[in-house]
Amino acid sequence: MIFERVKPLDQILATAEKKGLKRQLGAFSLTMLGIGAVIGTGIFVLTAVAANKAGPGMMYSFVIAGVVCALTALIYSEIAAMVPVAGSAYTYSYAVLGETIAWMVGWALILEYAVAAGAVAVGWSGYANGWLHAAGLGLPDFLTAGPFWVEQLKDGAVIHQVDGVTHKGGFNLIAFLLSLVVTWLLVMGTSKSAKVTSVLVLVKIAALSVFVILTFPAVQAANFEPMLPNGWGTPLSGVGVLGAAASIFFAYVGFDAVSTASEETTNPNRNIPIGLIGSLAICTVFYLLVAYAAVGSTGAQPGGALSESKEPLAFVLRNLGWEKVGDLVALAAIVALPSVVLMMLYGQTRILFTMSRDGLLPGKLAEVHPKYHTPHVVTWITGLCVSLFAAFFPVDILADISNAGTLFAFFCVALGVMVLRKVAPDRPRPFRTPAIWVIGPLAMAGCVLLFFSLGWNPTIKFFCIWAVVGLIVYFAYSRRRSHLANGSSHG
Repeated sequence: MIFERVKPLDQILATAEKKGLKRQLGAFSLTMLGIGAVIGTGIFVLTAVAANKAGPGMMYSFVIAGVVCALTALIYSEIAAMVPVAGSAYTYSYAVLGETIAWMVGWALILEYAVAAGAVAVGWSGYANGWLHAAGLGLPDFLTAGPFWVEQLKDGAVIHQVDGVTHKGGFNLIAFLLSLVVTWLLVMGTSKSAKVTSVLVLVKIAALSVFVILTFPAVQAANFEPMLPNGWGTPLSGVGVLGAAASIFFAYVGFDAVSTASEETTNPNRNIPIGLIGSLAICTVFYLLVAYAAVGSTGAQPGGALSESKEPLAFVLRNLGWEKVGDLVALAAIVALPSVVLMMLYGQTRILFTMSRDGLLPGKLAEVHPKYHTPHVVTWITGLCVSLFAAFFPVDILADISNAGTLFAFFCVALGVMVLRKVAPDRPRPFRTPAIWVIGPLAMAGCVLLFFSLGWNPTIKFFCIWAVVGLIVYFAYSRRRSHLANGSSHG
């Protein structure tokens, strides 16, 4: 049952040609989309989380997470160039591992994209609300966070109480509106949203470059001692270098969104590998420089000032006397983080679009707008869900939950590419992953290590519950409606 209903690659390509999306993105746009999806909440916010888990050892955490992603990017490049259609890991799994695994991968990717989009929107609203408050334009507390955000107000004021617990807020208005605006941009057209993303990417790169230039001269060896205050950590503990690597993995997630744009890419055999590997390489260099500069200039011991900051990069600059520049870096985060929400939503809609086209979800979701050539129905539905999600829930563990879904998908893609090397060795491969029998197993092992380093409660436990729900939906609805099983011409 697990490996049945494998969808032939030629059939996948034929389906995309009959009911496909307009090809309009080049190598530069793809690389910008990749950087736009990667540089965001991870480096602007989760640097503090990594410091709290690993101290200065978070330098190793960035390297470990980056290596796992680099191995995966090489593998993605091979399959994405072979199968340049929307759907990413879901489509690749369908072509090699069968429909059941493909469904579970697509289901897991909802955690990667939709949960991540909501999380970034909530994180961005924190920056925006802080900036508005400083400018004397702050919203009432009720509109700055969702009802599940538990926090005692500093002045002791109580908005409302449930079972004696004070809740701050009731509806995160800014996160809600941001998600709707981004959804509207996506409906208007891929090329338009890609141009907006390119501008925002340049803002982020400029902000990180200024940060590195100003903080490097202040680096001191003493700030790296002790290097491993919590040790390397153990699987399921969620702390130490491995625990921080599992969390900081969120900072790299998003490069695979490039592969979801395959069907809208000109000359995908060449441009997809460039976009995947190029965006990840640029982001990795920036991340290592920023992590080194932050740790070396300020210190990063667990429980310290950096680990407690909600805007760590701005905090470091202000701590070094660059108050105005720190404010500008915070402003850059406010301006640029929406591009991450855009890419997360983009990736989610393309995967759901493909699952719908295969009959596993209602066909209405696969409708393409006659004017804008975008899957507008699934985009609006996804955008509304993410908007409500962002309005009511806090960031908290969302990054880790998103990572769990991503790591599962990455594992399946690595397995699929190796299987395809065996079952279809002569099939044209515009890009061949070098040393696949070394890189493939290493990528899979890295995904397993980081997955279990997320900690059992609540992350892995939530993922297991989500997986069970997905299987119920598949066997109750999707399995009987699959175009592949029914011999439909659409499939």
